[in-house]
Amino acid sequence: MIKEKEVAGAPGLLLLLLHFAILGLSLWALVSRIRIGSPLGIIIACLILAAVATGFAGFFIVNPNESKVLQLFGKYVGSARVAGLRWSNPFYSKRRVSMRVRNFETSKLKVNDKSGNPIEIASVVVWRVVDTAEAVFEVDDFQNYVHVQSEAALRNLATRYPYVGHEEGEEALSSHAAEISDQLKNELQERLAQAGVLVIEARISHLAYSPEIAAAMLQRQQASAVVAARQKIVEGAVGMVETALEMLARGNIIELDEERKASMVSNLLVVLCSDRHTQPVVNTGTLYN
Repeated sequence: MIKEKEVAGAPGLLLLLLHFAILGLSLWALVSRIRIGSPLGIIIACLILAAVATGFAGFFIVNPNESKVLQLFGKYVGSARVAGLRWSNPFYSKRRVSMRVRNFETSKLKVNDKSGNPIEIASVVVWRVVDTAEAVFEVDDFQNYVHVQSEAALRNLATRYPYVGHEEGEEALSSHAAEISDQLKNELQERLAQAGVLVIEARISHLAYSPEIAAAMLQRQQASAVVAARQKIVEGAVGMVETALEMLARGNIIELDEERKASMVSNLLVVLCSDRHTQPVVNTGTLYN
C-alpha cells in the first residue's frame, strides 16, 4: 500500500518575488540585445524567459485542511499540507484533496431484519480523509467508495439484528441505537481504512417497517405492549392480595376459611385487574346463601 509522505515545498512568496525580478531583468536584457543586434544575447534572454515562465507553473496554493498530492510522470512524490503559497518542481502534477470533515446520508435501504421482516433503514456517516496517498491511489474514487461501502455495511448490519427484541436483553435496531451505531462505525472503519478515511461518527437516521407490513406490525407491537402491561398489573395485584391476607391474619381482624379466602382473592383480583371501574355490590346475606 502507498502511504502518505509529506513534502513541504519551498516558500512561495520569496520565490515569486525572485521570479518577477528575473523576469524583469530578462525582458530588459532581451530588449537591449535586440537593439544592439546580438543574436547570441537574444537567444540567451529567450531561454531565460522560457525558464522563468516554466518556473511560474511550480507555484500552488494550499488552503487550510487541504492537501496537494504531487506526482512526477505518474510517480508519487509526496503530499503538501503546509497552508499558504508554495513552490515545487514545475513538472509535478498537483491534485487537490480536501481533508475537511464531511457527512452524507445514505439512501433509504429496504432490507430484511434478523426476523425476516422487511424494514427501511438509513444512516448518517461523518468522515474525513487522513491519508491522501491511500485515498488517491488505493481506490479509484474515494468519495464514491465511501458511499457504496457505507450502504453495504448498513445493509449487512440490519440483517444481523431484529427490528424489535423478542427476548429480554436482546439487542435490537429500535431499542439499542447507541450500541448499533458503534458497531456500524467500527464496521465502516474496517472497510474504509484502506482508502485513508477516518470514520468520525455513524448513526441510524431512519428506521421503520416497510409500508406493506407497517400496519400489521403496529398491531403486533400494541398487542405485545398490552400483554406486558397486563402481566405487570397481575403481578402487582397478586402482591397486594398476599399483603392484605397477611395483614388480616396478623391483626386477628377476621378468621377466614379457605372458601372465604378464595372468594376474597377472586374479588380483589377482579377489582385490581379490571380495566373498567368496578361497581360495588353489597351482600346482605351470608357467603353460603
